[in-house]
Amino acid sequence: MEKFKVFIDGEAGTTGLRIYERLSEFNDIELLSINPDLRKDPAERKKLINQADVVFLCLPDDAAKESVSLLDKDNKHTKIIDTSTAHRTNELFAYGFPELDKDLENKIKNNQLIANPGCHASGFIVAAYPLIKLGILDKNYPFAVNSITGYSGGGKKMIADYETNEDPLYKAPRLYGMGQTHKHLKEMKAIVGLDLNPIFNPIVSNFYSGMMVSTGIEVSYMKKKYTALELRDVLADYYNKENSLVKVMPFNEKGTDSGFLSAGTLSGCDNMYLYVNGNDERICITAVYDNLGKGASGAAIQNMNLALGRSVKSGLDVKED
Repeated sequence: MEKFKVFIDGEAGTTGLRIYERLSEFNDIELLSINPDLRKDPAERKKLINQADVVFLCLPDDAAKESVSLLDKDNKHTKIIDTSTAHRTNELFAYGFPELDKDLENKIKNNQLIANPGCHASGFIVAAYPLIKLGILDKNYPFAVNSITGYSGGGKKMIADYETNEDPLYKAPRLYGMGQTHKHLKEMKAIVGLDLNPIFNPIVSNFYSGMMVSTGIEVSYMKKKYTALELRDVLADYYNKENSLVKVMPFNEKGTDSGFLSAGTLSGCDNMYLYVNGNDERICITAVYDNLGKGASGAAIQNMNLALGRSVKSGLDVKED
C-alpha cells in the first residue's frame, strides 16, 4: 500500500505532538521526522517540506511564514496545513472550517495552502457565520463573546504552570486578553465578514482540555425575527451536511436537563456541539468542543483527510449522542 508522506514542522510543540501521536497510528501515513539538532535548519526543513504530501506547520507565526517560503516554486503536490495565526486571513489560503460553506470545503480539497482555524475563533465563527450569511443579522452587529478553555491551549509553559503552581489564584478561572487585542479577533472579524471586532472575553481555567464559547444576540437587532427554538432549527438545517462535525443539539430552554452545561462535555473528542437557548429578548448560541480537538489537531486532521481524499472522519474521535 502506497503511503502518504507527512512532515510536522514543529512536532515538539503541544499541537505538533498531538498530531504526531494521532498520525503514528494510521496505516497509510509515513511520518517524516527531522533530526532534533536540525529543527531550525532551513535547508533540512526545505528538503522535508518538499518531499512530503502534507506538511503541518505547528510553529510561531514568523517561523510558519518562513516554512511556506521554503516550498519550491514548481512544487504543486505538497499540501501545507498551517496551525498558526499567520495565514488565517490570507486569501491564498483556504480557511479550514469545511462545515461553514460548500465553497470552503471545495477550497480545502483543492488548495495547496490551508489555514487551520483558531480555537477560540472556531466557537464564535460557527455561531456567527450563518447569521450573517443568511441575513439574520447585519455585518455591523456588535457581537459580544465569552470563551472558556482548558489550560492545555496555552502550550507547554501554561500546562506546566497549572500542573505545578500552588498559587490558589490558579484554581479559579482567569480572564486574559483584557485589552481587546487578542490575536484571534482579526480572524473572527474577517471570516464572518463583520464591520466590527466582537467584544471578546477569553478565559482559561483549571482543567486540561475542553472549551465553551457563547455568543449573545439581542432579538430586536434581528433583520429576520426568530425565537430561540426557531433559530435552533435554522442552524440545525444549516449544519446538517454530510461529514459535518458540527451538531446542533435538541432545544431545551435550560441548555441541559440539569440546567448546567460543561466546557468538558467533548473533552477528548473532535466534533462540536451547538446549543441555542434564550427568551423573547435575548438568545445565546454556545459551542462546546475540545480546544485540542476541533479547536486544533482534530480540525487539522479533518483538513488533511479532505485534502488527501481520505474518509473525512478517519482517525477522528467523534462522540455520537
